Amino acid sequence: MKEIQVKVFDNDIEKAMRILKKKIQNDGLFKRLKLKKGYEKPSEYKRRKQREALRRERIAASRNKYRR
Repeated sequence: MKEIQVKVFDNDIEKAMRILKKKIQNDGLFKRLKLKKGYEKPSEYKRRKQREALRRERIAASRNKYRR
């Protein structure tokens, strides 16, 4: 688990909270917490993993398309 830090300047807590939320979201912590919240059936687990793999493939393909 890596450490996430946000510095607060000029007592602007709202801005610091937005930055913190963005960092947590980019880290994937919200997704992990949601998955750990309850039981996931094995069939749902497999389906979710397939969807994630397809999404990664689409992203990689779109990145490779622009690198040519």
